[in-house]
Parts: sequence; structure tokens; C-alpha cells
Amino acid sequence: MSRLPNKDNGTGMTRRGFLVAMTAAGVSFGFPRVAMAAMNPATDNGQPLPNADALYEPTLWYSIDSAGKVKVNIIRAEMGQHVGTSIARILADELEADWDDVEIIHVDSDKKWGLMVTGGSWSVSQSWPVYRQAGAAGRTALIEAAAKLWGVPQRLCQASKGQIICGKKSISYGELIAQGVNRQFTEAELKALPLKPNQDMKLVGQQVRGLDINNKTTGQTVFGIDANIEGMVYAAPILPPTRYGSKVLSVDDSAAKAVKGYQQALTLEDPSNTVPGWVVVLASSYYAAKKASELVKVEWQVGPAAKVSEADIISHGRALLQDASKGAILDTGDTNTEPVFAKASSTIEHEYITDTVLHAQMEPLNATVFKNQDGVWEIHSGCQWQSLTLPVAAAALQVPEEQVVIRAYMLGGGFGRRLNGDYTIPAALASKALGGKPVKLVFTREQDLQFDSPRSASLQQLRMAFDGDKHVLAMEHHATAGWPTEVMIPVFMPKGTNGEPYDPFSIAGADHWYNVGAQKVRAVSNDLANDTFRPGWLRSVSPGWVGWAVESFMDEAAHHAGVDPLAFRLEHLTAEGRNAGSGPIASGGASRQAAVLKKAAEMIGYGKELPKDSGIGIASTFGQERDMPTWVAVAVQVKVERDTGLVHVEKLHVAVDAGIIVDPNGAEAQCQGAALWGLSMALYEGTQLVNGKFKDSNFDTYTPLRIGQTPEVKVEFVKNDYAPAGLGEPAVTPVAPAIANAIYNAVGVRLRKIPMTPADVKTALKA
Repeated sequence: MSRLPNKDNGTGMTRRGFLVAMTAAGVSFGFPRVAMAAMNPATDNGQPLPNADALYEPTLWYSIDSAGKVKVNIIRAEMGQHVGTSIARILADELEADWDDVEIIHVDSDKKWGLMVTGGSWSVSQSWPVYRQAGAAGRTALIEAAAKLWGVPQRLCQASKGQIICGKKSISYGELIAQGVNRQFTEAELKALPLKPNQDMKLVGQQVRGLDINNKTTGQTVFGIDANIEGMVYAAPILPPTRYGSKVLSVDDSAAKAVKGYQQALTLEDPSNTVPGWVVVLASSYYAAKKASELVKVEWQVGPAAKVSEADIISHGRALLQDASKGAILDTGDTNTEPVFAKASSTIEHEYITDTVLHAQMEPLNATVFKNQDGVWEIHSGCQWQSLTLPVAAAALQVPEEQVVIRAYMLGGGFGRRLNGDYTIPAALASKALGGKPVKLVFTREQDLQFDSPRSASLQQLRMAFDGDKHVLAMEHHATAGWPTEVMIPVFMPKGTNGEPYDPFSIAGADHWYNVGAQKVRAVSNDLANDTFRPGWLRSVSPGWVGWAVESFMDEAAHHAGVDPLAFRLEHLTAEGRNAGSGPIASGGASRQAAVLKKAAEMIGYGKELPKDSGIGIASTFGQERDMPTWVAVAVQVKVERDTGLVHVEKLHVAVDAGIIVDPNGAEAQCQGAALWGLSMALYEGTQLVNGKFKDSNFDTYTPLRIGQTPEVKVEFVKNDYAPAGLGEPAVTPVAPAIANAIYNAVGVRLRKIPMTPADVKTALKA
């Protein structure tokens, strides 16, 4: 039933070898139908190659067969960041494997893999200790086996490039496996294994062959939209007027019956309440389904969100922030700011706003779902958060979670959109209505954007108190937006010091590393946003908009204090108290943020003379959460056209401290892409809610950064031996405030809303 036949019929495998390989794969992937269980992106059909006769699995995370092939199990989704190559090289380096023998397997959604999520810039950082331990286990077991075979002490044996060597003797990993290796390790034994010194790493930090590059460049990579199951029908959705609260009153498909291939229009009944008010049109081809869906007439009872627009979200947020009893207070040490402000010699207070931002990934949402011959519901779709999607799908299908599996596919862009697996539900419900028949549902671009889980519009109010010498005494940060974690997985929400839960992905970054005396950070959920659309996680999550406010405000505070903005920041980035940092990733604390600031300033020539209406701006953030900071500083040079309001970013320089860089090429590409995404959201990208719908539905009006608008981008990494931090998102976060600060230095106007449009610039100049 796979999309492509197995082309490996000429392998010469024995019947026994085939059975051994199938059994081993079944163990590895925990799924009744092995061919659909996982994906090897290096094969022409995406299916894992069979193992040789004997197989050894030192841990859950990989296997070695008697041909010496090392298959590394990857639980992270691949969406262009080459995460499999990065993670596999961590393991292969510690294992001392030959890189030519390494393959990657993107596994299914079996619960044994633990939390399966690709987001938060966590993938490499969280994999670093796990896969190093796993690699050390295999190396240890193979050295033990070789030493026993030769009758020599283990200390005389060493591993290198897929072999164990002792003096003039050597034996390959595959030969050892063929003779039988079954050493297993307890959790305690794994943690006690000695790891290689970082300076002895041979693959980490070096240029190596990407394990999934070839098929991407030749067009053979299998994405979710490529899924093709024998006997499937196509489904085109008809979206209700509002995300929530709409109810189907009637469906008239009389005109659609004239379309060749049209089958029926289904009104979905969804026990999970993910897609209320949905209708899907079924046909024998995608073209027929889409054409018929345009002819089906649906009458709805409209939900209350049809009356809500962006201005309502912002004004409601402003009202929420005015009520001091609302929200959660984060633990920032001394949060008792009121008496400090009461005695301050001067204060400043500013408000910052961000528009709604859509994901707009290249591959439109899609899912193919069916019930297989073993009674298991298969979901074929690219997914960033299997552990979140699977229970929702099970609830919609009204079956135990054990009867649902998500098959790995490559993602044609994710950026956080596919963390929310809501798009799999209508396909699942349609398949259930057909008795488990395969149904492939594909969204149009317009439907994809309208059904998006966007980054919510946000409102932030920041205050700072100064003494008579303009020294900082206290700071407050009050923020409100729609909370994705509250809507989709509230158990992930910690509690503030006042006992109120908060969404960490909607406030991280406000608990910054500047020493500002008493500090209060308050996070307030915008319930109107939550009830109107489904807020989502978008690349860089809250630091993308919280950092905008913090670093714009720090610039304004510097000017209030009469201090150079760079010097002002460095003065307050002291690694003391809670800002001293802690291991393994946050070691060094605020001193590392100060270091990247200095580096970015040096890269761009901070302080140099510039032409009229040009300016340099700086900003610095720590990327994500305080326990996994990636220190980033951005310096930009802009030219502002006073008559048109156009802002030209001429240079964008990024300094990054992410600890050990596992994949140099990938790291640079991630930071370049992230910084340009930050630029896109700063000047070009954003939508607004109008009567319950986003006003932009395609790239004719939703206009992310174009290649002709791309400036000179330079990325430099600080070299050190700290544990790796994340790199997918952090470079997004300081770009917008750096641009705003540069605009101020160029033409003297302060913009406090993003995107900063030419109209905004002209209005500010006139004012």
C-alpha cells in the first residue's frame, strides 16, 4: 500500500535474513506494519533499508548490524534544518563510527520514544547528553567484546572509524556483531559511562556529508503531501466562518453532483471539538474534490467570534493589564516594585504592540488517514509534536491512543505550525465516516492561512524607575496575548509566585539577564484571543515579541539616562546573583550576553560616522528560556527614505554564543534564516483579524521578506566548550528592536509597533 514499490529486490537477502530484519525493525519501531513505520530520508522511497542478519541495539536510540551499518533513531521532525544529521553525528562521534556507515531513521509515534516534539530550539541541545551516552554504550560494549575475543585487557583496545584496534589486531564493528554482542546497560550504568573529552571530537564541529541532502536536491524526498495510499479518496475542506462556535445548519450539494468524480459532502461530528462546523467534500481526485467544494453551499449558525477584530484583541488586552489582580507573576527575585516606583526621582513607561503573524509555510497543510488491516489508525503527515497530536486524534476517533500511530514524513516547512496537529483531525473523521477507507485531505493556500494557528497579537507595557543620578532602581514588564499552551496543552504551564499558571511560551524573554533592581514580570492571558482563534507557537515564540519590547525599551531607557545604548546595556549585564548563570548550558550568565553584544558592535563598526538618514542599531537577547539560553546580539545599519517611509536594512550582523556548535553549516544557515525571519516580521510580515478572519489569505497581500530586500548578513559564533544550546529560533529575537533602534538613530523617530510599515515611519516623521 506504500506510494512506491520496494526497489531493493536484488539484495540477495536470504529468507532468514529477511525475517530477522523485519523482526528487528518491528522491535525498533513498535508498529504492526513495518513498511509504514518510519522514514529514511536517504532512500528513494523513504523506507528504511533492511538490516543484515545480526543486529545489536545498545540502547533505544540506534542499532548496529553485522554489515556495520549504524541506524540512528530520530524522534525530531525534519523540515529543512538537517536535524537528523546533527543528532546522528553526536552519537557517531561518541561511538567512533565510520560516518559512511551511518543512516538516520525518523521513527513513528510509539510512546516508548518519550516526548516527541520538534520546537523550542530543543532538538540538538536536549539530544546532546542522551545520544552521547548512547554512543558511549556501544563503544564500551564493542571494546569489551573485542577484548574478550582476543583475551587482552580492555585498556589496550581502542575504537576508531568503525573498528576496534589493539596493537596490530583490528576487527570491524560488523564482524563483532556477527559473532554476537548483547551487552545491555541500566540507566545508572549509562550515566556513569565516561565520555570522550570534547577536544577529541572528530565529527562534531566539522564539515560532514549531510544524510538527507541528496534526495532533497533531486526532488525525491517524500513529504506528507506526497502520501499515496492504495484506494484512497481525496477530501477538500469547507471552512466555517469562525474557528469556534459555528454550526452547520444545511448543506446543498446539488450543483457539485455535476462534477465528474464527486462522491459526497460530509458534515463532520468531532468529539475533540477541534474542527467544529466543518464540511469536507470527497471525490476521486484532488481536482474534483476542490472543484466540487466550490459548488457546495453550506449555511452556518455563526459563532460569536465573527464580530471580533484585531483592535478588539488589543483593547481587551489593555483592559486586562489595567487590572493588577490579573495574571501570573514570574519569579525574578525581588518583585516588590511598587515602593521603589513610589520613591523614584524619574520614571519612564512605554507600550509596545505586535500584529498577528501567520506561519505561511511552503507545504500547505495535509494529512492522509486510514485504518489498516491490524485495526490501527495510520496518520500520514508531517508533524512537529506527535505526543500532542496523537491523543487529540484518538479522542476524535474515540479509540485508545494505542490504536493510533503517526508515520514520519518530511515537512515542507513547519516554523511551529505543525506543532498543532489539528489539520489531521478532519482527515481522520472523514476516514472514520467511510469505515476506515484512506482519505487524503489537502488545504489550499487560502485555507491554510485562514485555518492557521498564528502568533497572537500582543500588547506589552514596560516601566522603569531611576534615582536622581538616573541609575536604574526597578523595572516592570506586563504582557498579554493569546496563549497557545493554555489552549492546547495546559499541563505544560507552570505557576507564578502568586500561584497563577502562565504560558512560558508567551512570556519567556521578559525575565531577562539585566540587573535592574526590583523586577516584576506579569503575564496575562488574552481570553478574547483564545476564544476567537487558536493561538499557536511560531518560530521564536514569545522571545520574538517580548524581546522586541525589552530591547526597544532598554534603548529608550539608555537615552533617558543620557548613556550610550551599548554602554548602558553592558553596565547592566553583570553576572551576579540570579544572573550569574548555571550549568551546563547557562553557565557564565549575563557575561556571555555582554560578550556577544561587544562582538556585534565590533562587527558593524558601532560608533562610526554614517551618511544622513542612516543609523546603526543594536539589540541583544538570550534566545529562548533562561535554562537554555542562546546568547545573540544583532547590529543593523539602516537607511530611511523620509519621503516614502521606506526603511532599507543594508547590513545585518549577528553574533551568537550557543556553546559547542555541532553542525557548522547548519548552524550558520539556521541563524541566517532566523535573522531574516526577524527582519521579515519587523518590516514586512503581519496580518490583522477582521470580523473573525485574518485579512490576508495568500502571498499577494501577505508579503514576507523577498530576496531583493535581503541585506548583507554576517554570522559569527563565539567559540567555547559549553554544552550546545538551541539555534533554530534565537537569531529571530533581537532583529526587530535593533532595526527600531537604528531608525531612531537615523531620523529620530521611535516606533513601538511591528511590523514597522512605511506609513508608520511617515506618520512618525510628521508628528
